[in-house]
Amino acid sequence: MRKSILFACACLLLAACSNPSKMAKLADQVQASAVCESGTGSDSQVLEVIGGKITPTYTLKFPAEFFLSEAIMNVTPVIVYDGGEVVGQVLTLQGDKIMDNYNVISYKKGGEISRKVSFDYKPGMEKATMELRAVVYNSDRSKQFKFPVAYKVLDGTNTTYMLVKTEGVPAFEDDDYQKVIREQKESQILYTINQSNVRSKELKSAQMKEFEQFLKEAQENERKTIVSNDIIAYASPDGSMNLNNRLSEKRAKSAETAFVKTISKKAKVKNIPLNVSQISEDWEGFQELVQASDIPDKDLILRVLSMYSDPTVREREIKNMSAVFKTLADEVLPALRRARFIANVEYKNWTDEELTQIINQNMDQLDEEALLYGATLFDKNEAKAEIYKAAAKKYNSSRAYNNLAALSLKAKKADEAKGYLAKVSDKNAIYYNNMAVAAMQEGNYDAAAEYLAKAGNLAQAKENMGALLILKGDYKSAATALAGTKSYNEALVNVVTGNLDKASAVLANAKCPCKSYLKAIVAARKGDNTAAKQLLEVAKKDEKLAKRAEKDIEFAKL
Repeated sequence: MRKSILFACACLLLAACSNPSKMAKLADQVQASAVCESGTGSDSQVLEVIGGKITPTYTLKFPAEFFLSEAIMNVTPVIVYDGGEVVGQVLTLQGDKIMDNYNVISYKKGGEISRKVSFDYKPGMEKATMELRAVVYNSDRSKQFKFPVAYKVLDGTNTTYMLVKTEGVPAFEDDDYQKVIREQKESQILYTINQSNVRSKELKSAQMKEFEQFLKEAQENERKTIVSNDIIAYASPDGSMNLNNRLSEKRAKSAETAFVKTISKKAKVKNIPLNVSQISEDWEGFQELVQASDIPDKDLILRVLSMYSDPTVREREIKNMSAVFKTLADEVLPALRRARFIANVEYKNWTDEELTQIINQNMDQLDEEALLYGATLFDKNEAKAEIYKAAAKKYNSSRAYNNLAALSLKAKKADEAKGYLAKVSDKNAIYYNNMAVAAMQEGNYDAAAEYLAKAGNLAQAKENMGALLILKGDYKSAATALAGTKSYNEALVNVVTGNLDKASAVLANAKCPCKSYLKAIVAARKGDNTAAKQLLEVAKKDEKLAKRAEKDIEFAKL
């Protein structure tokens, strides 16, 4: 009888020692902790959202003689927030006598285990905690015992990257309006072979009279200025180099004399710089004339020119083609025995004041470039739009439609912008950037990324891609894309990556609420609570920022 009683007591004692309820009662002996992945590269002591994900790593340390050999434990990570809770992947642990494939915790030695988990961010998680809930079972899971208290391992959520500006940066097309238009007028006189005297008939040609008239009118037009006149004299590439050197020099002198005594006098040109030069053998002109001719063997001649650079060798090889050379002597070489007269004139286009006046009175007389430039002279977007509409209507201008779309995007009217972009025929980098901005404003970030890929290295496209990269959590690439833009998003990416000095440099002179909010975060992270409070007062002029600040973990220490 006594043996039976002792055996029964032993069984009860053994059952008590293997009962998982004991583990639940001693739950406070387990050490639980967690850190979260952060944008700075170091472990965060609060939950941090990156690219819409929260990825903490929790650790459990079990003391010796705690985890019963025949026990099974489920650990469930949970994020609790105002809107409810989100359950993460369950971790199952087993004692060292359980014949299963879970992680084993030794009864005698205890043990430690870490697990990385991932949660999708949900609105409302700005104020959240992460806790670990544990349940233990006996070996056949017929009995379960919940740990009386959940392990609270992280408190608060950092969502600073969500301050990213995603309205996008539209791009405007440039105009080709020239405030000073450079013109050239050219005429020439021809010489007979081996001669340098100017024949009178050359100075009386229709071409020369037209040149003289151009100079005269330029002198009389207050918007035109004759900057200089050039004379370039040539010898044809036949004969010796020495002969051609002397000949081109003499022709330069005779052409200069003819210009000063005849052309300049008739056109009443005074005190204008005259630049005189000579080219001994006009191989360039020779090649152009041959290329434009119908000479049967012109390809052969051009090949000789490309094969030999020495003028003597060129001349010899061409003369060896006797039949060809006769044609050249009759049709090409005479046109190269010449002196060119070139007038260089600058025309002063409408000034900004004149252009503004014309636009206000009758912009229909303006060409496309003047309209595109004229729009930039007005401050109000309504006025700019009217001018761009005129250019779009009159010239079906893709640039005008792009600029109209950019104005709409600045006003955050994506639908209106897309209407203008649908009329763009020249789908260039600016078009694709503006399509991307429209997609960003509609929240279609995947489509925006596709458009930006087609926009190439356009500055605005790179800046917009930087915003998308922040959203994705690729802060390194975002920092590269935004570097040097001095933009809000450049400051933000440096805040979330912990480059506070760089962020401060970008935000140095900023006084608007949104940038003041970032400056307040920088101050708070540096421990300057006084400055942070002052900057928050400026930021709270924006109602949304004021509401955000109430829950922002960045200001927990304030």
